Amino acid sequence: MRRTTVLPGVPSLPPGAGDVVLHRLEVAGPDAPPFAAGSFEEVGPLSRWDRPHRHTFYEMVHVTAGSGVHVVDLARWPLRPPQLAVVLPGQVHHWEGGRGPEGSLVLFTEDFLVDHPGDREVLRRLGSRCWFALEPEHDRAIGSLFAELAAEYRQRAAGHESVLRSLLHVLVLRAARIPGPAGSAGRAAGPRARGRAAAVAEAFTELIARSEAAGWSVRQCADRLGVTPGYLTQAVRAATGRPPGRLLIEARVYQAQQMLAHTRLSVRQVAARIGFSDPAYFGRFFRRETGSSPGAFRNHHSRHHQSLEASSGHA
Repeated sequence: MRRTTVLPGVPSLPPGAGDVVLHRLEVAGPDAPPFAAGSFEEVGPLSRWDRPHRHTFYEMVHVTAGSGVHVVDLARWPLRPPQLAVVLPGQVHHWEGGRGPEGSLVLFTEDFLVDHPGDREVLRRLGSRCWFALEPEHDRAIGSLFAELAAEYRQRAAGHESVLRSLLHVLVLRAARIPGPAGSAGRAAGPRARGRAAAVAEAFTELIARSEAAGWSVRQCADRLGVTPGYLTQAVRAATGRPPGRLLIEARVYQAQQMLAHTRLSVRQVAARIGFSDPAYFGRFFRRETGSSPGAFRNHHSRHHQSLEASSGHA
């Protein structure tokens, strides 16, 4: 989505009072998928940033060398490679001390998960554990997937978006099989243990992922959660660095993308499902948020699936 990605060279948004810097995902061009992969050097200097910051995107990191500490929210995780890190949108993190990390990264926004919506919940569970030690078996499997994703991202061959989504899906599921976090240090102080505000923010995230929440207002969500709109806004901002209204919009767009990509519902029907009585207004909303019309998004997604199927048929 436009507000979660930027073109090369666009600076970070200035933080509000008391907020940390919010990084958006840098993409190659207006029509490029919201995804990036490669080494720390390929991704750029912000990948090793030593100041607290948040992302609008998911970050998975395969650490193969280095020393120092990875700080995620209030938890501190020492670098003892090989390790895997999973940082969720909105989490505050930075790299501290030592020689810093070496390895590979995979970065993607929530709407890149449109083919596998169940991966959102898996990633949330991975993010709550955050830091994983890798035994040789898991290190080889995870490393191989990171390498494939980076190669596919660099080559950009026909159907590469579909291949990237499929490989990412495998990576998420393989990561979920890794037993236990990389240690207990800092776990009790992690993002899930901050009292009522954190619980409210997490409940809000779960609520807006439900299809029936499409079109709800911040006030309606607050009523469902038994808090005031002001408290909900404060809790969600503290947890994610972003207002709940913006997250509601992004959840609405994500649901529309899923229906456009994976159902035969007409644009009018999709609009109605997510709370728009006027298809023309829905079209303007969708274009503003994604940069393309609903029809163009559906056609683009369909072409990538057809390209992947054709490539598989000739293999």
